[in-house]
Amino acid sequence: MPGVTSATASTPLPTAGQLRWQEAGLGLFLHFGINTFHGKEWSDGTLDPAAFDPVELDAAQWVETARAAGARRVVLTAKHHDGFCLWPTQTTDYSVRGTPWRGGRGDVVAELAEACRAAGMGLGLYLSPWDRNAACYADPAAYDAFYLRQLTELCTRYGPLVELWFDGAGSEGRQYDWDAIMAVIDAHQPEAMVFNMGRPTIRWVGNEDGLAADPVHYATASSRASVYAHEDTELDTLAYLPPECDVPIRGHWFWQPDDAHTLKSREHLLGIWYRSVGLGAGLLLNVAPDRSGRIDPVDRARLLETTDEIARRFAHPLPVALDARSGAELRARFGAPTTIDHLELREDLTAGQLITAHEILADGRPLLSAGTVGVRRIHVFEPVTVTELTVRLTTAPSTDPDTATLASVTGYRTGHGRLPELEPQPGMLPDKIDDEPERTA
Repeated sequence: MPGVTSATASTPLPTAGQLRWQEAGLGLFLHFGINTFHGKEWSDGTLDPAAFDPVELDAAQWVETARAAGARRVVLTAKHHDGFCLWPTQTTDYSVRGTPWRGGRGDVVAELAEACRAAGMGLGLYLSPWDRNAACYADPAAYDAFYLRQLTELCTRYGPLVELWFDGAGSEGRQYDWDAIMAVIDAHQPEAMVFNMGRPTIRWVGNEDGLAADPVHYATASSRASVYAHEDTELDTLAYLPPECDVPIRGHWFWQPDDAHTLKSREHLLGIWYRSVGLGAGLLLNVAPDRSGRIDPVDRARLLETTDEIARRFAHPLPVALDARSGAELRARFGAPTTIDHLELREDLTAGQLITAHEILADGRPLLSAGTVGVRRIHVFEPVTVTELTVRLTTAPSTDPDTATLASVTGYRTGHGRLPELEPQPGMLPDKIDDEPERTA
């Protein structure tokens, strides 16, 4: 359980599942549903399900796109705030059963689960607690029972899940029966990471721009429920909760017929990656299927253009030999003078996140200083030729500095000595939730 403290430091320990999730880094978010067919971002649960008919739906293409991008998981909006369900639930008629797609016998979740199994891809599901279609939502006890039935269906029909995504938008001030919800997960999907609500094992980074900021702390006693929550939610105890960044590849979360001009540039997407995965956070990049049921070829091309460039930059690691892995000051040596413009550090997190800051000298000359290291920390700088690196590690005052441990130090020569720049992006969020909010996640 996250929240258990180590014997050597007053810091929460990660679970094996949390470490696997952190190592994976990149995942794809798949916003898809009734909104896709009505040009909406949020809807109020009254849109006609007869419009839902993705005649070329190809979940294998979604998964192949994720695999080609180097992603390790996909997370599908099985139910967004509108209450429309992408599986044939027994709880409501507002689902794929009430559509012309597959003659009312289709199951998007099942098709995606099968594609994930075939490709060895992790499957995550988003199940909005807020439901604008369910008549029982006004009755907390009745809705809790309704929601538990939906969650149980998803947790028992589709095989192992790597992530369960509970979006707090629209639920500000609402209390759900999280003990009962977590009991379902404990019984049926104990290995799944739980996003941000209930008894979370991962948390939201706090913005929808896909950006973390240095330092990236994994131990926290609070989290932000949604973009509309003005205060953080206090947890019962300090917990190991690594952050997940989320952002759409376009200006909107659901595919829209008129927003191709909002597709983020390769430079901007690279900038997001460096400021999320490169800072030690997870990244969930939304690439929404279109009305045909396939990933838009323009979006796919931009995604792969970006991830291919990431793969190219890190294809040829330049090994560095550490004289020791633990201690306040470490030496890392190249076999000969070596020119690098990127440096990746990885912290050994088995005893928790201990490193709060670090400084690096190149042959005795200051090269850089920064905050946390975490699962990975990627530095970018103008090319420097170096034989020996000195790595100085700082830990919290209550932690013995000699316990700080690096798993590895790796150099790269990528041909790029500056962080990719972020471009101004149009705002997506209304000031508040109203009856029909437009163009927001």
